[in-house]
Amino acid sequence: MEVITNSEIEKLEGEQGNFQITLKNHPRYVDPAACTGCGLCSQACPVTAINEFDCGLAQRSAAFITYAQAVPLAYSIDRERCIGCGLCEKICLAGAVRYDDSPRETQLHVGAVVLATGSRTFDPSDLDTYRYTESPNIITSMEFERILSASGPYMGHLMRPYDREEPRKIAWIQCVGSRSRQNGAKPYCSSVCCMYAVKEAVIAKEHAHGDLDTAVFFMDMRTYGKEFEQYYDRASRSHGVRFIRSRVHSVDPVGDGDLKISYTEENGELNSETFDLVVLSTGFEISQASVDLARKLGVDLDENRFAKTESFRPVATSVPGIYVCGALQGPKDIPQSVTEASAAAALSGALLSGSRWNECREVIMPEESNVKGEPPRIGVFVCHCGINIGGVVDVPAVRDYARTLPYVVYVEDNLYTCSQDTQIKMAEVIREQGINRVVVAACTPKTHEPLFQETLQNAGLNKYLFEMANIRNQDSWVHGKDPRSATEKAKDLVRMAAAKAAILEPLPETELELNPVTMVIGGGAAGLTAAENLADQGYDVHLVERSAELGGQARFLYKTWRGEDIQ
Repeated sequence: MEVITNSEIEKLEGEQGNFQITLKNHPRYVDPAACTGCGLCSQACPVTAINEFDCGLAQRSAAFITYAQAVPLAYSIDRERCIGCGLCEKICLAGAVRYDDSPRETQLHVGAVVLATGSRTFDPSDLDTYRYTESPNIITSMEFERILSASGPYMGHLMRPYDREEPRKIAWIQCVGSRSRQNGAKPYCSSVCCMYAVKEAVIAKEHAHGDLDTAVFFMDMRTYGKEFEQYYDRASRSHGVRFIRSRVHSVDPVGDGDLKISYTEENGELNSETFDLVVLSTGFEISQASVDLARKLGVDLDENRFAKTESFRPVATSVPGIYVCGALQGPKDIPQSVTEASAAAALSGALLSGSRWNECREVIMPEESNVKGEPPRIGVFVCHCGINIGGVVDVPAVRDYARTLPYVVYVEDNLYTCSQDTQIKMAEVIREQGINRVVVAACTPKTHEPLFQETLQNAGLNKYLFEMANIRNQDSWVHGKDPRSATEKAKDLVRMAAAKAAILEPLPETELELNPVTMVIGGGAAGLTAAENLADQGYDVHLVERSAELGGQARFLYKTWRGEDIQ
C-alpha cells in the first residue's frame, strides 16, 4: 500500500476500471524519507503558531508534526509562519530540511476510487444562545476531547481553559448545530453526539481528582447502537451522570469564569443552574473542500451536501467506479464507518477482480537470526499509553523493577510504545543490544500484538519470540482508584511475561493450502449481498438458506422510506 500525504486530487479523467488521476503534492519542506522524527527542528524553532490539532488550546512551532502518532512520522515547516532563520536546517542531523521544496504533480492510473474524506464538526460561533465566543470556558466537544487526551494541551489533566483549575461541575448541551435550521445549523441528527457526550462525562469523572458533577442537557437521548443503551444506563446508575431532558434557553457568563445555563424542563418550568465548564456537543457537517472535490469528480450530493447514494447501493456514488464510505456518505460513528469502508473495498475488489495481483510487490523482511541455543537476552518496553496506564500505574517504578528480573538486559518506558517512532527505535535497540526476546507491557495484544511482532521481524527476530503484558485492560482500567495496587499488579504481570519470554523458542510459519470457497449461511438481504459480491470477485460461493425461499424479512417489505421498490 502506497501512502501519499499532503496531497489532493486536481483532476480525474477516464471511466471505471481506467481512471487517470492528477494529484497535486503540496510541499512540506522536509523530506519525509530522510526525516527521523527526532524533533530537534521543532525544539530549535523560535516561532510559535496556533496548534490547529489542539483546537487552538495550545501552540506549536513553525517546524512541527501534527501529533505524536502521525503517519508518516515526519515534520513539516509552516512557511506562512517561518521567518527563514535557518536554525532548523543547521540543526537537522539527517539533512532533511528542503527550503526549495515546491508543489508538484503526480499521475496515477487506477481502476476504482473510494472517497473517505470524512466531515468536520459544526462551528457554533454564530449561535447567540450559547455565547461560545464570549467565554473560554464554553468549549466544543472536540476541544474537550483534546483536553482529556494525554498528548493534548493539558497533558490529559482535567482543566478549564480560563484559569487552568479543575472544574467541579461540567454541563454538556446536546444537538448544537443539529436538528435545527437557525444560524446555519443542520436539520439532521448527527447520530454520534449523544454517545460521545455520555462517554466524555464518564471519562471526565475518571480524570477528576475529587467529586465531579456532570449533567447532560438533551432533547432526545439517541442510543440506538449495539449495547449503547446499556452504556447510557450505566453512566447514570454507576457513574452518577445526570441527564436532564430540556430545551436550553441561554448560557450566560457569571462570576469568575462560571456559566449559568437557563433551560425549560419537560413540565414547562423555567430553571437555571451554574457550572464551571460547558461543553457544546456539536454535530457533523461536510467541509467546503469535500464539496469542491465532489464537483471535480462529478459526484452528486444531496441537499445536506452528503454524497447521494441509493438504499440498495449505499456506498456507490452517482459516478460508476467511485465509491464512498464514512461520514461523507452521511453522519455515522466509527463502527459503521469501518463497515462501509469494507463494503467499498469489496465493491472495488469485484470491479478489479480481473486484474488482481498484477501490481503487487512482495514485502522483503530482513533475514531471521538463528537464536536457538543462545541464553535469553530480554528487552522490556513499558508503555505509559498517555495517561491510560501512566495516570494510574507508576510506570517508572515498573520499569526499574523490570531491570531486576532474570535475563532482562534492556528496559525503557515510552509515552506510546505503538507509535511509529518507537517502533523504529525498538528495532534499532533489538539489533544494537543483541536482544533475542521481547516483552511489551502496554495495552491489549488483541489489537497490538501483530504490530509488535512485525517490529521483531524488521529487527531480524522470529516474531514468536515476543510476549505481551496487558497492564491497561487487566490493570489500570480495573484498579483506577488504587494506584498502589495497580503498580504492584503491573510488576507481577511484567514478571510473568518475562518468565514466559525466557522459555520461548522460535517457531516456523506453517503454510496451509487455502480453499477459495465461501459458505454464506442465511439468504436474507445481508447474505444475498455478501454472496453476490464474493461471486463477483471470482470466488465459488455456497449460499445456504433454511427456508424454502430466499429474501428473509425483505420478502415482507415492499418499499423503502424513499419509495424504492424492495421486491
